[in-house]
Amino acid sequence: MRIVRYETQDGKKPKYGWLLGDKIGEISGNIFGQYRRKEAETPLADVKLVAPSEPSKIVCVGRNYVEHAKELGNEVPKVPLIFLKPPSSIISNGEAILLPPQSVQVEHEGELVVVIGKRGRFITSENAKKHILGYTIGNDVTARDLQKSDGQWTRAKGFDTFCVFGPWIDTEFDPADAVLTCRVNGQMRQMASTRDMVFNVPTFIAYISSVMTLEPGDLLFTGTPAGVGELKNGDEVVVEIEGLGELKSPVRKE
Repeated sequence: MRIVRYETQDGKKPKYGWLLGDKIGEISGNIFGQYRRKEAETPLADVKLVAPSEPSKIVCVGRNYVEHAKELGNEVPKVPLIFLKPPSSIISNGEAILLPPQSVQVEHEGELVVVIGKRGRFITSENAKKHILGYTIGNDVTARDLQKSDGQWTRAKGFDTFCVFGPWIDTEFDPADAVLTCRVNGQMRQMASTRDMVFNVPTFIAYISSVMTLEPGDLLFTGTPAGVGELKNGDEVVVEIEGLGELKSPVRKE
């Protein structure tokens, strides 16, 4: 099932729904517990898709592809290197990434994103799958110059519009070996398989949940492959994951 959040023209708060072809059916109840799917009757063209989850936190794993670590002159971590992005940085598919005046080197980072479905602490890697609702596509936008100058990553990763994800959550997606690509203005920048991750998804979940409780709706960004590059005013960046879909973002000066 592909889960979406969407707004209709009546201006009411976004609803959860499920996607069937080019039609959406409303989901009533709690997508993390008991819910009911209504018939898919609303044309996708008549609604606006918004970010498909409302996370309490966004946990990211850095340097999780060997070649990406190398391209920035870093060693591959011995254990997952984690950091946070604030929920205020979230935008959805089709919304603009804004280039802040504080940075002169904003870069894309296409990633596979895990959406947590069940609360947990000290989750074992063997039980990790029980805590996953599904997967989506992400772009961990980064002010690379500020990341280097600050020494820690909060500012570089935390600007408004720097957490792009969507357009839906796929509950049946298999993350074992899917091709991830990132194109800017149609030109290929990144391409790798999720099998190239240093630490896999169950390992992330076990490691992160040993530090903090994971809540339903939380996002885990799983790292980006080599090929990160600068974004300029007027660019369009498209992150695509085989079998999952694509995530498009125009780029604008703030």
